[in-house]
Amino acid sequence: MKYLIVLFTAFLSLNSYAQVDTNYLKLLYDHCIDLNDDKKDSLKIYTDLIEQQSKALGFEKGKVFSSRLKGIYEELSANYDDALSHYLISLSEARRLKSVEYEISALSDLAILYYNLKEPYESKRFYLQTVELVKKKGEIGTMVGTYTNLGVVYMRLNMYDSAEYYLNEGYRIGKPYEDRLDLSTLYNNLGNVAFNKKEFEKALGFFRDNLVRHEQQGNIAGYWTDNLNIGDVYVEQKKFDSAQFYANKAVRLAEQLESKSKQADSYALLSRLAEGQGDYKDALERLKKWYKLDTSVLNGDTYQTVAQLQERFNAKERENQNQILQLEVKSQKLWSRGLTIVVVALTITGVLAFVSFIKKRNSNKRLRATNILMNKQNQKLAELNYEKKSLIGIVSHDLSTPFATIQMWGQILQGTNGSLDEEQQKAVNRILQASKYGDNLINRILDVEKTDIVDHRIEFKDFDVTATAREVVDNFLVQATAKDLKFHSEFPSQPVMLFSDEQLVQRILSNLVSNAIKYTHRGKEIWVTIQDDSGSVKITVSDEGIGIQSAELPFLFSKYNKLSSKPTDGEHSTGLGLSIVKRIVEELNGSIDCKSEPGRGSVFTVVLTK
Repeated sequence: MKYLIVLFTAFLSLNSYAQVDTNYLKLLYDHCIDLNDDKKDSLKIYTDLIEQQSKALGFEKGKVFSSRLKGIYEELSANYDDALSHYLISLSEARRLKSVEYEISALSDLAILYYNLKEPYESKRFYLQTVELVKKKGEIGTMVGTYTNLGVVYMRLNMYDSAEYYLNEGYRIGKPYEDRLDLSTLYNNLGNVAFNKKEFEKALGFFRDNLVRHEQQGNIAGYWTDNLNIGDVYVEQKKFDSAQFYANKAVRLAEQLESKSKQADSYALLSRLAEGQGDYKDALERLKKWYKLDTSVLNGDTYQTVAQLQERFNAKERENQNQILQLEVKSQKLWSRGLTIVVVALTITGVLAFVSFIKKRNSNKRLRATNILMNKQNQKLAELNYEKKSLIGIVSHDLSTPFATIQMWGQILQGTNGSLDEEQQKAVNRILQASKYGDNLINRILDVEKTDIVDHRIEFKDFDVTATAREVVDNFLVQATAKDLKFHSEFPSQPVMLFSDEQLVQRILSNLVSNAIKYTHRGKEIWVTIQDDSGSVKITVSDEGIGIQSAELPFLFSKYNKLSSKPTDGEHSTGLGLSIVKRIVEELNGSIDCKSEPGRGSVFTVVLTK
């Protein structure tokens, strides 16, 4: 199956007030976008020209243009880190200028780059942002292209139902404009989804529509893809005669196009066909042809270089041939003496090899003994770990049930409408308090198990910390509203890029915001602030809460801290949250600080290096 990504660009109409020079730069930018891959050097020259002239003219969009073109150049040069950096700058500039068209282009560039780097989850994230923008923009061609690409990403993730949903959205939007839009890529991918869902007749319908269209247009490359896909379907259906017909056509078209990559894919199909027919010898031969062609595609330039070096070597070899013949006579004289030396050397080598063998055998014996001991220790540790988990299971189930029963009967006794005397009522109250304390103790142990033992593998990447902070604030809005608290978010207008673990940063923010809500009285206010410093990002969460005693601040980040401050609405607290936050911050090579006064609230500040 050939999965196809649509490459599309959002174009802007020229502003009526634009000067001729800036108009020329815009046209030059559009020309660069349409350049073929083999014009990479020209792309760099034009990019430098656009950047220089834009600075001279004070043309704001020039940075968007030049950053995007630099990203394309670096991607073509396989410098993917640099390409990513330039695309992110282009995205940031487009957002600063509030240019939806160029923001769509930048997001699409990032999505395609991540897709080609086999990072489909990141690609999906950027395409989902693109979808929201193109829906607002309403440009039909861009919408169809975005939905098609998002469908391809979901196919890469093997999420075929989601892929089909987005591809059908593209079909629904684009079908009425089929006379003006090329929907062949969309049809191809709809066919691929049906193929992967084993809906072969449905897949054939899409592939045949494309085949007729490409044959009428004289589009040989597209016609090759259609024949290859139809042949694939027939192989799966075990209709081998039909599969052979289309596979042979695919081979002829690939040879006509002089494309080794297409020839390689065609022979891969023929190999699958032969395998399906049980002709494994022929399948192997076809696979060898595929391998030879596929390798030559990747290493064509290398082979040419090797050939040149080989020719130089041969010339040098011929030049030295006479010298070799002259030395041969001398070598015959030295042969006898050399043979004696070789015999002695072999004898010494044999002795050394025997000694080495004895040492190695003894070493292996010691190593086996050590491995046996380690296996026994690991088995013992596994048994102890099982016992620990069993104990946790007892705590979470067997002990929770009696405490719940005690509380239930205690509440029944408490509600006997005065039939208990004062001493009896006190006794019932003590029973309820003790059972509640025991239940809280169990929850506390379970919290330790959940939060302190589960590992998280740190994964660093560039992400917009303001977007993460907005998501955290949105998640707590309902909880804050229920307590009549007012949120204030103070974020920079530009994205603040941070190279860190997004999930752990989100966890830091969630803990701090959750604590601010717990320890703030109703009707008060909470602030979440992001500051972009030169080499770091400062995250601040402040509140008008009950505050913390100065004597207790040194113990604030320790486990099970016993502070005098309590949640204002009786919310549950294990005393573990801030210790976890500090541990995460330190893992990310950051720092955390708290300033607080009783009755005047608290300010938590986290500093993370970019």
